[in-house]
Amino acid sequence: MGLLLSLKKKFGFILKLFFKKDKMRIGIYGPPNAGKTTLANRILRDWTGDVMGVESEIPHETRRAKLREGVKIEVDGKSLTIDIVDTPGIATKIDFHDFLKYGMSEEEAKRRAKEATEGVIEAIKWLDDLDGVLLVMDSTEDPYTQVNVTIVGNIEARGLPLLIVANKIDLPNASPARIKSAFPQHTVVPISALKGINIENLYRAMAEKFG
Repeated sequence: MGLLLSLKKKFGFILKLFFKKDKMRIGIYGPPNAGKTTLANRILRDWTGDVMGVESEIPHETRRAKLREGVKIEVDGKSLTIDIVDTPGIATKIDFHDFLKYGMSEEEAKRRAKEATEGVIEAIKWLDDLDGVLLVMDSTEDPYTQVNVTIVGNIEARGLPLLIVANKIDLPNASPARIKSAFPQHTVVPISALKGINIENLYRAMAEKFG
């Protein structure tokens, strides 16, 4: 497994030039409550009329990765077929006390914390089976966090194409410019996944980056 990953990182770009895939497997990553499932639902509603999962203010509501295959996006005469993987929120620390704030019993909160920890591990494992990543960040918060830096580092180490999605620009204190400043080496697309603001520009960026 280690040798295969090493070869993939070393020759992945060359292989993609000669063996272009019919569809790309794209993971949606980010910290809890950044809007990953909201974005997955927005993409599916726009192109299939379906949804991926439940949107919730409770952190780590998505505890297991969810896969939706064969989503076809068409923009500016270009078409892109993707498999979408909506992953659990990445966190460096998960405390069951955080779940108690939402009215859960201590037993339920501890169970949710355990499931969330397992979800983080699963999300990291999925990186080995992806062709690209949409990294969702909350543009109302400081982007230069240990979680975001760790995710970006993991993606870069694997040589995966990356688009950073600066979400929640519909909120008054949003600042996509902070995200662009924190990660200037990557393309940042400001959107509101909830309201659909600037979503067409994200689809164009996806067709360019992943097509």
